[in-house]
Amino acid sequence: MSFSTVQFLFVFLPLAWAVFFVLPVRARSAALAVLSLLFCLWGEAPAAGLLAGFTVFHWLAGLALERCPRGRRALLAAAVAADLALLGGFKYLGFITRNLAAVWPGAVPVLDIALPLGLSFYTFQGISYCVDVARGQAPAQRSVLRLFLYFAFFGHVVSGPILQYREHAAGLDPLAPQRQVSLDRFCGGIRRFTLGLAKKVILADQLALLHNQMLSVQAERLPAPVLLLGCTAYTLQLYFDFSGYSDMAVGLGEMFGLKMPENFDYPLLSRSIGEFWRRWHISLGAWFRQYLYFPLGGSRCSKARTALNLFLVFLCTGIWHGAAWQFVAFGVWHGALAAAERLGLGAWLERRPGWLRRVYLLAAVWVGFVLFGAPGLAAALAQLRGILTWQAGDAGLTFASFFGPREIVLLLAAAALCGPVQALCPRLKAWLRGEREVGALGTAVLLGLLFLSITLVTAGNYQGFIYAQF
Repeated sequence: MSFSTVQFLFVFLPLAWAVFFVLPVRARSAALAVLSLLFCLWGEAPAAGLLAGFTVFHWLAGLALERCPRGRRALLAAAVAADLALLGGFKYLGFITRNLAAVWPGAVPVLDIALPLGLSFYTFQGISYCVDVARGQAPAQRSVLRLFLYFAFFGHVVSGPILQYREHAAGLDPLAPQRQVSLDRFCGGIRRFTLGLAKKVILADQLALLHNQMLSVQAERLPAPVLLLGCTAYTLQLYFDFSGYSDMAVGLGEMFGLKMPENFDYPLLSRSIGEFWRRWHISLGAWFRQYLYFPLGGSRCSKARTALNLFLVFLCTGIWHGAAWQFVAFGVWHGALAAAERLGLGAWLERRPGWLRRVYLLAAVWVGFVLFGAPGLAAALAQLRGILTWQAGDAGLTFASFFGPREIVLLLAAAALCGPVQALCPRLKAWLRGEREVGALGTAVLLGLLFLSITLVTAGNYQGFIYAQF
């Protein structure tokens, strides 16, 4: 169930508020766990059963890791292997069998396995839980309902952020100070959720129309300007979609007394790939840094080995995003750039003007997202080839048939709001993060955004509704 649906906004969320605030404080973690199970059941009943079994397994594994110090290493290896096998079986087995069948037809059956809701996120949290308990950085969770809440809280189970257990273990106790929900905190949560919903519905979903229209025609037939702006629309769509979901997750956490980590910090204002990944999907980067990069040796090795560590981490990051060659290419692209920056490109960039470093970063990220957003690797390469050769395209497919004044205004507004306006107006940036009082004008803006967002959500085909009004 998406946060930007009528079912969530008008049925599930009011029900969750009613249950949470009517029950006594001691029962709230259990209530949120049950609500999260209902959320998962509403979306996919089999996936909810898998998540419940996953929680029980890790509950038992955590207790065993804490009570059996002599066999801890073997137990941890078995638990992590089980998590990776679960993720690999559901997410990558179909990809592997398709490629094997392409090389050796008939050798293996091609499997088509549906990916359960939130699997990519909660398997990483399962690894975090086992590793943190094994290292003694957090105690094993005695309550299976609280552990389920850590894995499956409805505010983050679909799109993150990815939680590291040692940072959130104390907050699972409903009596902990950080779990108390004041009126100011609840209102701050609504404010942040509203801003995230507006990013998703007003900007991301409209930008998706532009990219989908481009994808409806083969790249070889399109003129280069259409490819260029269509891929740019996807870059901005991805930013506002994921950033919007992260804002909504933070807002939901504040409403229900669970602190969600920030996941975005205006990454498109970065000046290097390394900085970009410290500001884009922050929780994913932090997870890979803590549980893969540091165990590989991190930056404590030689420069060449550190570059290799970075490449391996980004390769895994690309593969985590999806089971297709384009995601492998996405990981290789970012890994190669990160390694090159460590081997000398970063030092060279440091001596260049700031504007040139930003141009480099935007170009690098844009190419990566062309790989990420195309229907396949071949289509992505065709798009890049069409732009680099500045192809003319078919005679009947003109630029004006894809992009009119409304589409250009939407692209310009999205480009301005993804960071440049906030960089020029620090007060606006602080207000968007909830660090300044709302005020009368701010309240009016929030109400206007909420009204427009709900109007679009309830309009049926809301992705196209906004264009029909102008």
